[in-house]
Amino acid sequence: MKKIRVLIAKPGLDGHDRGALVIAQALRDHGMEVIYTGLRQSPQQIAQAAIQEDVDVIGLSSLSGAHRTLFPKVVQELEQRNAGDIPVIGGGVIPSEDIPYLLEQGIKKIFTSGSTTDALASFIKELMQVNGHVVSKPKKIAHIGIAVQNIEQALSFYTDMLHLDLEHVEHVESEGVKVAFLRIGETRIELLEPLHEDSSIKRFLEKQGEGIHHIAIDVDNIEARMTQMKTNGVKFSNDAPTQGAHDTKVAFIHPKSAHGVLIELCEQMKGSE
Repeated sequence: MKKIRVLIAKPGLDGHDRGALVIAQALRDHGMEVIYTGLRQSPQQIAQAAIQEDVDVIGLSSLSGAHRTLFPKVVQELEQRNAGDIPVIGGGVIPSEDIPYLLEQGIKKIFTSGSTTDALASFIKELMQVNGHVVSKPKKIAHIGIAVQNIEQALSFYTDMLHLDLEHVEHVESEGVKVAFLRIGETRIELLEPLHEDSSIKRFLEKQGEGIHHIAIDVDNIEARMTQMKTNGVKFSNDAPTQGAHDTKVAFIHPKSAHGVLIELCEQMKGSE
């Protein structure tokens, strides 16, 4: 199988390349061919080198603060050379408020200081569709789960005060929970009432009281997503997807991997909403 070829470049006057060298070695450890262009490269030089080396992706690293100018300029130089199909990703010391702008300018992804080299390698492989394995972006927030002591007592606030429509109520025996679904736009609020003493919702209520229990994200191919995330060190509360409410497959990301938030991955079965 053809190896992925990655060009690592340091645009502008940035004189530090330790991080770029670490990334280059990490990508080589993941089986990729890496070309490093060295320090103080202009966008024109980077674009030309990418074409000459016939690379699959360009990784830009910047510590100088000039990323808002230099990163988009690399994309422009590629387009001017009819090589706009070469994806450009970036990283370094980049403020979070600059990330939306860079994405709008054609940068495929920005890796922050908290990102791992494994996450970078996984993204590149997905970008190149290695073995046809692609994990798409989440679609939307499927629902927000709210733990309550008693659904009948809590329901009137959401239906009478917030004027939300109750869709239906069901029992999810595998989780020991009674669930009431209230639609709001394209998402839902789910009220969660424990069915018995062993329910995780019962334990949550005893420890935290009523309130937000989890946020559910609507995804495709939950098994592939779990595999990709586990490879990058993300911990799950369950080893494999389980049957959830509303005809879904679900898996919960452990709060320790999500900065204290319980996140549920939720895959809708075909034909359901």
